[in-house]
Amino acid sequence: MKFNPARLRQLHRALVPVMVLPLLLTLITGMTFQLAVAGDRAGDFIWLLELHRGKFGRVNLELIYPFFNALGLLTLIVTGLLMWLQSPSRRKSRS
Repeated sequence: MKFNPARLRQLHRALVPVMVLPLLLTLITGMTFQLAVAGDRAGDFIWLLELHRGKFGRVNLELIYPFFNALGLLTLIVTGLLMWLQSPSRRKSRS
Protein backbone atom coordinates (compact mmCIF):
# COMPACT_ATOMS: atom_id res chain seq x y z
CA MET A 1 0.00 0.00 0.00
CA LYS A 2 1.47 3.34 -1.09
CA PHE A 3 1.04 6.51 0.95
CA ASN A 4 1.74 10.05 -0.16
CA PRO A 5 5.18 10.75 1.37
CA ALA A 6 4.65 14.51 1.40
CA ARG A 7 1.38 14.16 3.36
CA LEU A 8 3.01 11.75 5.83
CA ARG A 9 5.90 14.16 6.46
CA GLN A 10 3.46 17.06 6.77
CA LEU A 11 1.35 15.21 9.37
CA HIS A 12 4.42 13.99 11.26
CA ARG A 13 6.04 17.44 11.25
CA ALA A 14 2.85 19.12 12.47
CA LEU A 15 2.29 16.62 15.29
CA VAL A 16 5.82 16.50 16.72
CA PRO A 17 5.82 19.98 18.33
CA VAL A 18 2.36 19.34 19.80
CA MET A 19 3.33 15.97 21.30
CA VAL A 20 6.84 16.68 22.61
CA LEU A 21 5.80 18.36 25.86
CA PRO A 22 3.04 15.90 26.90
CA LEU A 23 5.20 12.88 26.10
CA LEU A 24 8.23 14.27 27.93
CA LEU A 25 6.06 15.17 30.92
CA THR A 26 4.58 11.67 30.98
CA LEU A 27 8.00 10.06 30.65
CA ILE A 28 9.71 12.17 33.30
CA THR A 29 6.90 12.03 35.87
CA GLY A 30 6.44 8.27 35.37
CA MET A 31 10.12 7.51 35.77
CA THR A 32 10.53 9.81 38.76
CA PHE A 33 7.48 8.37 40.51
CA GLN A 34 8.82 4.85 39.97
CA LEU A 35 12.11 5.91 41.55
CA ALA A 36 10.13 7.28 44.51
CA VAL A 37 8.29 3.95 44.81
CA ALA A 38 11.60 2.07 44.69
CA GLY A 39 12.93 4.35 47.42
CA ASP A 40 9.82 3.71 49.52
CA ARG A 41 8.80 7.39 49.31
CA ALA A 42 5.78 7.21 47.00
CA GLY A 43 3.59 9.04 49.52
CA ASP A 44 5.77 12.14 49.21
CA PHE A 45 5.42 12.21 45.44
CA ILE A 46 1.70 11.69 44.80
CA TRP A 47 1.69 15.08 43.08
CA LEU A 48 3.96 13.56 40.39
CA LEU A 49 1.44 10.82 39.78
CA GLU A 50 -1.30 13.42 39.39
CA LEU A 51 0.78 15.28 36.77
CA HIS A 52 1.50 11.97 35.07
CA ARG A 53 -2.22 11.26 34.76
CA GLY A 54 -3.12 14.73 33.47
CA LYS A 55 -4.20 16.67 36.53
CA PHE A 56 -2.64 20.11 36.25
CA GLY A 57 -3.85 22.03 39.28
CA ARG A 58 -7.39 23.19 38.60
CA VAL A 59 -7.27 21.79 35.06
CA ASN A 60 -8.18 18.12 35.27
CA LEU A 61 -7.60 16.25 32.00
CA GLU A 62 -7.33 12.80 33.59
CA LEU A 63 -10.10 11.36 31.41
CA ILE A 64 -8.70 12.47 28.05
CA TYR A 65 -4.96 13.09 28.60
CA PRO A 66 -3.91 9.41 28.35
CA PHE A 67 -5.96 8.92 25.17
CA PHE A 68 -4.52 12.04 23.49
CA ASN A 69 -1.03 10.97 24.52
CA ALA A 70 -1.56 7.46 23.18
CA LEU A 71 -3.23 8.61 19.96
CA GLY A 72 -0.49 11.17 19.30
CA LEU A 73 2.28 8.68 19.98
CA LEU A 74 0.63 6.01 17.85
CA THR A 75 0.26 8.47 14.97
CA LEU A 76 3.92 9.48 15.25
CA ILE A 77 5.00 5.84 15.27
CA VAL A 78 2.86 4.93 12.25
CA THR A 79 3.84 7.97 10.16
CA GLY A 80 7.51 7.56 11.10
CA LEU A 81 7.45 3.86 10.23
CA LEU A 82 5.71 4.49 6.91
CA MET A 83 8.20 7.23 6.00
CA TRP A 84 11.08 4.94 6.94
CA LEU A 85 9.68 2.08 4.84
CA GLN A 86 9.30 4.42 1.85
CA SER A 87 12.78 5.95 2.16
CA PRO A 88 14.95 5.61 -0.95
CA SER A 89 17.68 3.68 0.87
CA ARG A 90 15.12 1.09 2.07
CA ARG A 91 13.70 0.68 -1.45
CA LYS A 92 17.19 0.11 -2.92
CA SER A 93 18.10 -2.52 -0.34
CA ARG A 94 14.91 -4.50 -1.05
CA SER A 95 15.67 -4.75 -4.77
